[in-house]
Amino acid sequence: MDLYIYYRVATSDAPLLQARAETMQQSLSREYGIVSRLKRRPAETDGMQTWMEVYLSVPAGFEAVLERAVTDTQLNALIHGPRHTEHFVDVSPCA
Repeated sequence: MDLYIYYRVATSDAPLLQARAETMQQSLSREYGIVSRLKRRPAETDGMQTWMEVYLSVPAGFEAVLERAVTDTQLNALIHGPRHTEHFVDVSPCA
């Protein structure tokens, strides 16, 4: 399963959020052997940006691990509103 998590951050907080999120993702990628990405929309609205964390092929129970990592890095202190999580699975092609 892949996780796509998006949220809003003030443009003024974006450099700090990026540093914290990248550090968190590097640590999680090393520890769990997953591929992670950090993205943001190119435009901002009213001084806010939309950011997205991507985690590919995560193991069972990874969401709890991720929530602890978010708390440990104090990422939530920079996020306005909720973190929205979307789950996706690979689709097998028909034979």
